[in-house]
Amino acid sequence: MVDIRDDLKLIAEMVEPNSRVLDVGCGDGALLDHLAHTKNVDGRGIELSMDGVRQCVAHGLSVIQGDAETDLKDYPAEAFDYVILGQTLQAMKQPRDVLEMLCRIGRRAIVSVPNFGYWRVRMQLMLTGRMPVTEKLGYQWWETPNIHFCTLRDFVVLTEEMGITIEQTRIIDRAGRVTSHAHSGFANLLGEQGVFLLRRNGN
Repeated sequence: MVDIRDDLKLIAEMVEPNSRVLDVGCGDGALLDHLAHTKNVDGRGIELSMDGVRQCVAHGLSVIQGDAETDLKDYPAEAFDYVILGQTLQAMKQPRDVLEMLCRIGRRAIVSVPNFGYWRVRMQLMLTGRMPVTEKLGYQWWETPNIHFCTLRDFVVLTEEMGITIEQTRIIDRAGRVTSHAHSGFANLLGEQGVFLLRRNGN
């Protein structure tokens, strides 16, 4: 079992043992593998990259090739206990629609997002007049897959507008430490990433 990213560790902590899990954009399957070994989950994955799918299958994981923006609509409501989307929402063409589908097909959704309101990002833009590049946002503006920039506050406002409840929040700093369990304005300034456990109101 390989070591996983800090936000994935926090996501794993939110998942109950023996759950049914769908990891959307699962990459090389590191999170699914971790959950299988530590939480005994019934894990599935969907991944756009065929190289990622091959890596997952080679490790015995149940992963299919697909595009979340077009393929999630085919899953029935509440087919999984948790649907996970890690560090990918900002790269979606229609992030609101994807978030809607996550909360429809999962009893809970867990989403991690980078924070474009992080103080180092703000400082770079203010001092250099150029789009920021950081360790977590390591792309120049012309090559970035991130097409919908949002702050943690933007994400929270979107969930409120959509009737989605945030049950848990973990704000992570540059060193991967949890700095807050709440999505305050202070967290929006100091947090480099946010991890949110969501449920549709009424679930």
